[in-house]
Amino acid sequence: QVHLVESGGGLVHPGGSLTLSCVQSGRRFSDYAMGWFRQTPGNKRKLVAALTWNGHTTLYEDSVKGRFTISRDNAKNTLYLQMNSLKPEDTAVYYCNALVDYAETYYVTVDDYWGQGTQVTVSS
Repeated sequence: QVHLVESGGGLVHPGGSLTLSCVQSGRRFSDYAMGWFRQTPGNKRKLVAALTWNGHTTLYEDSVKGRFTISRDNAKNTLYLQMNSLKPEDTAVYYCNALVDYAETYYVTVDDYWGQGTQVTVSS
């Protein structure tokens, strides 16, 4: 069974920073590209950042470019998302998952299992 555990979310003021972590087990982490996704109530889950299995190539949604940085440590089976200059519109539940294909407005995950996500709330 594949397990994805996201952590690091919380309440932060506009302009603040958070670092999210995602630990995967049950599947060889380094076999796949990985992505961070976010979802708000009533909306579809969106891909916000992705990187290849070796971390050499990244992709970001336009709204987070220059503010978010995705990285991975394959030795620790861990994916990270460093979020700076946070805005209220970044408020969402953030998820991670393995990817087999993706673009700025498109993605296909390896399977349809999702972790519990981690809530990020940006508010004064």
